[in-house]
Amino acid sequence: MEYVIQPQVMPSVPVRLEADEEISTHSAQFPIHRIYCVGRNYSEHVKEMGGDPKQEPPIFFTKPATACVVLNEDVTYPQATNDLHHEVELVVALSSGGKNLAVESALDCVYGYAVGIDFTRRDLQAVAKEKGRPWDAAKGFDQSAPISAIVAREVLGKLTDAQICLRVNGEIRQNANINQMIWSVPEIISELSKFFELKAGDLIYTGTPSGVAAVVAGDRLSASIEGIEVLEFAIV
Repeated sequence: MEYVIQPQVMPSVPVRLEADEEISTHSAQFPIHRIYCVGRNYSEHVKEMGGDPKQEPPIFFTKPATACVVLNEDVTYPQATNDLHHEVELVVALSSGGKNLAVESALDCVYGYAVGIDFTRRDLQAVAKEKGRPWDAAKGFDQSAPISAIVAREVLGKLTDAQICLRVNGEIRQNANINQMIWSVPEIISELSKFFELKAGDLIYTGTPSGVAAVVAGDRLSASIEGIEVLEFAIV
């Protein structure tokens, strides 16, 4: 099965691309290659998780393409947890990639932007942290990365100053500005490319502001970033 997103591109499902292939800005769908996520990229969120934003660089982790949920479809409350947390994030979609990319040229790889949610099984993450284990079970599960339609970079520009907000049942839970990110989008892309060869179809969830909290079945979530289509869905 192939995973694909439609412009205003909707996220999609893994489509294998050749190493030198790029995604056209006129594509009807965005073929997902890989999903990378950044941890601890807003100072207040680092503090609420017990860290020091001046000393700790972002943590990179991944999710499977099956984590994406598109078209505002409902999200099923996952198994093996009693503490599912929302984390609203700016998502960067890449149309090309490479290794060891310079900060100055990193934006050349960007296809566009979306708003997404990184769901976390917080109870499993707490156990993993305590025992020094990987976060895979806490982060990399199916339907853990809902995403909106992608808006092309040529429409939004650099997108360095925009409100990011998450409402649960109409109540604001997270509200910040993406200019508060510790690492900017070009810096994230450059740093990530030191560890992985980035490619067309990659999505990067860039971290969440403070205010993360639990959701339960029956909750309705609405995630927004100025200039990007609102992401709305229910937990079932």
